[in-house]
Amino acid sequence: MSVPFKPQLILPAIFIAFTFLLPISAVQAQTPGASYTHADTLRGSLTPERTWWDVQRYELSVKPDFNTKNLLGSNKILYKVLKANDGKARMQIDLAAPLIIDSVIYNDRKDLKFSKEGTVWYIEVPAQQRGKTNNVNIHYHGKVHEAIRPPWDGGFIFGLDSLRRPWMTVACQGLGASIWYPNKDHQSDEPDQGASLTMTVPDSLTAVANGRLEYKRDNGNGTTSYKYNVVSPISNYCIIPYIGKYVNFKEVYPGEKGALDVNYWVLDYNLEKAKTYMPDQVHKMFKSMEHWFGPYPFYRDGYQLIDASHTGMEHQSAVSYGNKYKFGYLGRDASGYGWGLKWDFIIIHESGHEWFGNNITTNDLADMWVHEGFTNYSETLFVDYHFGTQAGNEYNYGIRTGIKNNKPIIPDYHVNAQGSGDMYPKGGNLIHSIRHSINNDELFRQILRGLNKEFYHKTVTTGEVERYISKKASFDYSKVFDQYLRTVQIPVLEYKITDGQLSYRYTDCVKGFNLPISLKIGSENLKLNPTENWQSSKVKPTLLQGFGAEAVSRMYYVKVSKDQAAVW
Repeated sequence: MSVPFKPQLILPAIFIAFTFLLPISAVQAQTPGASYTHADTLRGSLTPERTWWDVQRYELSVKPDFNTKNLLGSNKILYKVLKANDGKARMQIDLAAPLIIDSVIYNDRKDLKFSKEGTVWYIEVPAQQRGKTNNVNIHYHGKVHEAIRPPWDGGFIFGLDSLRRPWMTVACQGLGASIWYPNKDHQSDEPDQGASLTMTVPDSLTAVANGRLEYKRDNGNGTTSYKYNVVSPISNYCIIPYIGKYVNFKEVYPGEKGALDVNYWVLDYNLEKAKTYMPDQVHKMFKSMEHWFGPYPFYRDGYQLIDASHTGMEHQSAVSYGNKYKFGYLGRDASGYGWGLKWDFIIIHESGHEWFGNNITTNDLADMWVHEGFTNYSETLFVDYHFGTQAGNEYNYGIRTGIKNNKPIIPDYHVNAQGSGDMYPKGGNLIHSIRHSINNDELFRQILRGLNKEFYHKTVTTGEVERYISKKASFDYSKVFDQYLRTVQIPVLEYKITDGQLSYRYTDCVKGFNLPISLKIGSENLKLNPTENWQSSKVKPTLLQGFGAEAVSRMYYVKVSKDQAAVW
């Protein structure tokens, strides 16, 4: 094998664009302790007007007007009462200007009063009995916020395909689904019984959405209505319309849980190209993801890959695709080793979110590293599965160039703040470091699969994920998580070799940092348990010869210092 070139020599320009190529959201990354507005608190916290009720289902209908950029819609919200009230309670609903609520109908018969504070609407509800299921049907209209640079900037997308025909969709992660429809816009409350989306569009266009098509109805007035239904819990920002000159081809994939319905929706002029390109990448994605993470989490809703006018998003069971049918990210490799040019980045990454992001969803936007770090690492695991362990190690090491360490990954909670874009490559390198410290790939695989089983269709905190990994690995990784998620320090492994003795310790780290170091050197294994205190071990000469910065830093996101000269 030829000597791999150094990614540091070629990657900085790529990573200026690449580090933020995926839309964590249109919300600006925040440093812990930053100042926030009252609107941030209303959007990001669980207010009393949110906590007394639990969303069971959304039944959303929308009619977009391509020419005026207006929406006419309604959302019937079925909810379960968690806390009884005497008729003086309010319900918080989020809907961003310039959209406005026209009316609210309670249990299909009673009009309710409502008021507005910024993007928050308060509905005055009658007395609620704990445990009862009720509904409010919210009718709304107006000019919808348009995305300027989707998917990085969220909103409704009124685009044109290459033949200048209307092409519409939405991208709104982080910014929030309230940018285009009324809902409880907080990640912690997914509709337990799923959602439906009915789209009324010109009869010359086709509409697609999450889940399965329930009906297509000709309205006899130049429009057609399409109703799609999802039976699984789903994040608000993942409920998405796709409207354009779509055509379909489909297959049944033999997955881990049996037959999985797979649909491909592409623009008509992409059909032949897509037939030879998409299934190959999707099959390879499923083979890797189901191996590492367990069965695809949404067999009942199927899997769809859909042409989109932006680069791509992880919309549950309806993954958007805009990578121009090129390997890499728009033909570029993030790793610098060439491995990223052997597969389609968007198909693999965005589909990886079906496990981390859609199956396992964080309660607070601040914990989004669980979505993005694990899905970033799904790329390394994909390369490992299809091209070998060394390839996976090189890919993971290469993407490290994109880490900025200018802000902690986890920002403040309860204010809809997002952390640093480092949640992608640094999150992936954190998981890679833990994997190698465990030094047992089968155990590591069972931990990943166990996460998707333990938290199946659930919302979580980072603490729950961190504790699960520590418990199953039989090692307390709490300080390791603190180091990489809550600081910008890169720990330094200092070492000295004297008369066959290897002495080592960690510096520039949080108190108690204890990441184990396991290395395979030749046919032998070396296991160290460094702490902040110097330790010494008698080590075989063959192991000492192979120990150093190159061996350690390829597997672990640490700096290595021999005799206090830090190197990577």
